[in-house]
Amino acid sequence: MRVLSGIQPSGRLHIGNYFGAMRQHLELQKEHEGFYFIADYHALTSSPEPKALAQYTLDVAMDYLALGLDAEKTVFWRQSDVPEVTELTWLLSCITPMGLLQRCTSYKDKIEQGLSPNHGLFAYPVLQAADILIFNSNLVPVGADQKQHIEVARDIAIRFNNAYGEILTLPKEHILESVAVVPGIDGRKMSKSYGNTIEIFDSEKEIKKKVMRIVTDSTPVEQPKDPEKCNVFALLKLVAAPDELKEWENKYREGGTGYGDVKKRLVELLIEYFAPYRQKRMELGKDIGYVRSVLSNGARRAASVASVTLAKARDAVGLGAKNV
Repeated sequence: MRVLSGIQPSGRLHIGNYFGAMRQHLELQKEHEGFYFIADYHALTSSPEPKALAQYTLDVAMDYLALGLDAEKTVFWRQSDVPEVTELTWLLSCITPMGLLQRCTSYKDKIEQGLSPNHGLFAYPVLQAADILIFNSNLVPVGADQKQHIEVARDIAIRFNNAYGEILTLPKEHILESVAVVPGIDGRKMSKSYGNTIEIFDSEKEIKKKVMRIVTDSTPVEQPKDPEKCNVFALLKLVAAPDELKEWENKYREGGTGYGDVKKRLVELLIEYFAPYRQKRMELGKDIGYVRSVLSNGARRAASVASVTLAKARDAVGLGAKNV
């Protein structure tokens, strides 16, 4: 089955990105036909600085490749290199009711986060639907809280098909394996918008600095502690082996263990976990031409699929050459 996912180049990727979604995306490519793209069109809704957008896009490409994306098997490209998606977006916009967009929670959430209420942000779900539908995607991996995005894409596809014939494939959501929310160093969900992240490819010095700043309670060293209420333990769960994790859990409940000791071990495990990926990332940083060639080749492969779908949609609505 064809699996599609996109990630915005809105900053350096952090461990919340990896454990929350990226790791599962990379696992899915082993069993399915992966179509993964860097969503730079979507990133424009927050009006990024142009040079920063270009650099973040390249960084995301290197990060995915370093973390195990198979460029031979998986189609990997930059969204803006396949402009067919924007034309399909307009065709879909013309059959999408305003009420559907007004019900989307993502727009309200973004406004509450302080983003400017521009048209791109409001119409974001239509571009997202075009991303999915133009590649005849079967599965779209999302978290349970993002299910609405796929429901909107299906609704738009159904409306288009009802109006013009069975042109678009109806996608299904693939709910990602449930994982605990990855906490940031301040205890809130790890997010670039909160400035509380630990980047995947931070230097060892920076990782240590950030981990030692993780917020904990004031329980004395000698007192028992609840591991399930500790931000450090929540991160330890992601990288510690089961046996070691059990040992730490026992130490928490018995008392006599300070948060500083747990943080020091967390630093070691994070560095160890990402060490092979960090080495690959350094190699890619020295061969930017290869990274760009991967994106270019991916764009050609993606466009070969998108152009077929767009041609069918254009013909269906009366814009195709055969209608003249």
